[in-house]
Amino acid sequence: MTGNTQPSHRNISRSRWSMVTQHAIAAPQDPRSALVELCMHYWYPVYAYVRRCGHAPDIAQDIARGFLQNLFVHFRDDAAALAQARFRAYLLACLNAFLADDWRRTPDGEMASELRHAPNNLELRYQRDNIQAQSPEAAYQRSFALEMLSRATHRLRAEARQTGHLPMYEALHKFLAVEPLAGQYEELARELGRRPLALVVALKRLRQRLRELIGEELADTVSSHDELDAEMKVLHSILREQAR
Repeated sequence: MTGNTQPSHRNISRSRWSMVTQHAIAAPQDPRSALVELCMHYWYPVYAYVRRCGHAPDIAQDIARGFLQNLFVHFRDDAAALAQARFRAYLLACLNAFLADDWRRTPDGEMASELRHAPNNLELRYQRDNIQAQSPEAAYQRSFALEMLSRATHRLRAEARQTGHLPMYEALHKFLAVEPLAGQYEELARELGRRPLALVVALKRLRQRLRELIGEELADTVSSHDELDAEMKVLHSILREQAR
């Protein structure tokens, strides 16, 4: 997905990451749920990093679960790390520190209920997205971007279903990041009983809405609009590299 994405209209000061960074000390109970939600959203890049380090799938899953549990328990211990404005960078720094330590130790505290069941298809996604990744960090960065894109795309599809436009979405979603070939608009128009121009307009709207949803997902991982702009540039760079 390329092109300029406008910053989300979401209030950055109320993003999940802002809740964590601003209230970790002042409100001991409030930020934990926000951090749990963020980590559950981005379990996949953690798994991809650990897999690219050479661990087998089952071991990588256990390490990812142990790391996230450790993060939930100890995230207030490092004020300097929490001061980082970007969740993506914070998560990777914490993961590196965890792996450099004795990660075989049982994490402290009761296991968070959200961690008892890992997301589905992590290994399948890893094999598809990162089997040729040159380094663990490359696998992490790519997986983080793809997870964000996946979350936004799922929201876009749900909106199409809710508004009664699911057939149009299903016909056009494969063109969200690439241009249709000559004649494809006409072919789809015949299948859907629509005019080709209507499909052109619909695809333009879908792309714009996807950019907005990506902005909203990304906004949840930063604590300022400046950081949102910077992260958007990083995301575009990673996705362009993925498309090559």
